Amino acid sequence: MTHRHAQRLSRRTTLGLLFAAAAGVMAAGMPAAAQAQAKGELQVRIGYQKYGTLTLLKGRGTLEKRLAEQGVGVKWTEFPAGPVLLEGLNVGSIDFGTVGEAPPIFAQAAGASLVYVGNEPASPASEAIVVPKGSGLRTLADLKGKKIALNKGSNVHYLLLKALEKAGVAYADIQPVFLPPADARAAFERGSVDAWAIWDPFLAAAEKQLGARVLADGKGLVANYQFYLASRTYAEKNPEILRIVLDEVAKVDDWGRNNPDEVATILSAQTGLGKDVVALAASRYAYGVKPVSIDVIASQQRVADAFSSLKLIPKPIVVKEALLPARQLATSTK
Repeated sequence: MTHRHAQRLSRRTTLGLLFAAAAGVMAAGMPAAAQAQAKGELQVRIGYQKYGTLTLLKGRGTLEKRLAEQGVGVKWTEFPAGPVLLEGLNVGSIDFGTVGEAPPIFAQAAGASLVYVGNEPASPASEAIVVPKGSGLRTLADLKGKKIALNKGSNVHYLLLKALEKAGVAYADIQPVFLPPADARAAFERGSVDAWAIWDPFLAAAEKQLGARVLADGKGLVANYQFYLASRTYAEKNPEILRIVLDEVAKVDDWGRNNPDEVATILSAQTGLGKDVVALAASRYAYGVKPVSIDVIASQQRVADAFSSLKLIPKPIVVKEALLPARQLATSTK
């Protein structure tokens, strides 16, 4: 069997698992895409951020071509961070998107009607706590009493919790400054915060453009999965559209893994960042969309429990409730 043939089989198996499990068997009779057309639902509205496979997918344009065959259009909306993307999902302005570990926890705790439909592998080096190049802060313990900029409810919020835990510093003993990435960078540059918890490509930009020094990244602290989520209603009504979307994500993953220079070219064009910045960010990315396994759900539950214990979310949640009822989870991420 050739490597290319094996890749195709692997992708086919993965996507079969994703949607045999996530959506159950489609309704007999008229295909759901045709039903959607009949109802005038001719789009899949995708929320994306300045990172990862969805940005590559948008840049390559392959999804539009694939869905055009089904009479379905694609609308892309960029968001600055995961929490606002999931707000968009909850209020019905988008149908599908990708975020890190923490945003689905906050959204589920707030009552958002969303479902997990897949995830990329762990990518712990893609987020970090950074300090200015001339900072006297050298260890995580030095963060005690300091002002740390971060986007509330984003993946780096959990990174900060775990970093402080490792250093023996109480969350109450630091001063979180909740800012979106652009405002956080401005605060970091002018020295009004002591550290910044941030993810790629903003992390790579801070390193390349500002000389920011990494105090700690996610390695040994967090998994930093990237999740694909959909509104529950959309996932239940349009499983084959989502299957096509994730099939195209899987193809871009295969392509991106083997074409780093072209990935950097596309990401630079899509994000407006220099090629050296996005190349650094892409070098830390993990490709390979998978079904959301028992292991990954258990990891998400630990994230939820950590936020709940500090009363950073309004109530405890059960993460597996954000899966479609018909889902039969894979037993391993391997």
